[in-house]
Amino acid sequence: MSFVTSLILIDAPASALNNLGNIPGARTDNTVGVKLIRTRDGAYPYVSAQAFRYWLRTTLQNGDSGWQAAPIYREEKVAYTDANPILWWDDDLFGYMRAPSKKTSAREKREVDETRADETQTTDTVTRVSPFRVSTLVSIAPVNITEDFGTMSRHDGDPVPHEHQFYRTTLKGLFSLDLKACGTFSYRSKTGFRNLDDVRSKLAVQKGLKHLNDDKSYRLSHDERVRRISALFKGLVHLEGGAKLALHYTDVAPAFVILAVTNGGNHIFGHIIGATSRGLPELKIDALAESLYVFNDDIESNIYIGWIKGYMDDERIKFEAAFNEGGQLAAFSQQIKMGHPREVFKNFITDLNKPENADWMA
Repeated sequence: MSFVTSLILIDAPASALNNLGNIPGARTDNTVGVKLIRTRDGAYPYVSAQAFRYWLRTTLQNGDSGWQAAPIYREEKVAYTDANPILWWDDDLFGYMRAPSKKTSAREKREVDETRADETQTTDTVTRVSPFRVSTLVSIAPVNITEDFGTMSRHDGDPVPHEHQFYRTTLKGLFSLDLKACGTFSYRSKTGFRNLDDVRSKLAVQKGLKHLNDDKSYRLSHDERVRRISALFKGLVHLEGGAKLALHYTDVAPAFVILAVTNGGNHIFGHIIGATSRGLPELKIDALAESLYVFNDDIESNIYIGWIKGYMDDERIKFEAAFNEGGQLAAFSQQIKMGHPREVFKNFITDLNKPENADWMA
């Protein structure tokens, strides 16, 4: 099976991208803290995978790629999507879990709610493991958290104090996309594998999806699968989001990205970025070279590296020197394609659409 395997870095020069709410016991009642991993080394700010996926979903819905987002329904304390990957692209690529509601109140509400007229009927529990997987984005080094004190004073009377935390760091995250799973929907009666119930299976037949009898699944056309994956990467090109944008305005689009199509889901780039003694990002040339040599037979595509000029310039000089004759990366000079992250994502989309790369989706 082929996977898109990628590592990204987000430059957070003065940011509070994912917050945990008020801090109990703080000197002001409305002190907002950032999410942290506390260790003996210090505090590592992080952005949850849920937050990152929310940024990407929102960017996709607001973009111009034709993204088809599933409607969301609410029943008392439960919320879920339509859970129909045949129609909705985020149900396909981001997964879902839904069970038919047995409560009379929920059934009656659905019958009178006009907004649910086009809802897909659910006759059995359906689940779909997300083909798109993302790690928590964690600071590459421990940092000193800054506490900013401010006031609301545009009114008569005493000013109202407030505080919030922020930090300066580089966030590192991993993601993986199972290309075979994209646009392929199982109807096996096994927990975690039943993407389609009888209603959705009948729709698959009506829509002309290819039936994979041995796998007990249905598959969209190759062109439709590629269209959805291309849209996902267009979202990464234009990624926006994060908390405190009005105060810190952090660009969350990756400042550095490395990706490749690999045979198997093991992440081959997970250890190539570290931190210097000053807490700055460091590209570990030895680790990258070792990974490319060890996994060379499993790499099915070019190795795409997106790197913004002006970011990690000293590391870039060392990286480019490694391509010289006798350098650690000289053997891969033709395989590595480098440019701005936006160019690299677009180049990958172009290669994904080439007929000679159809095997990536098999």
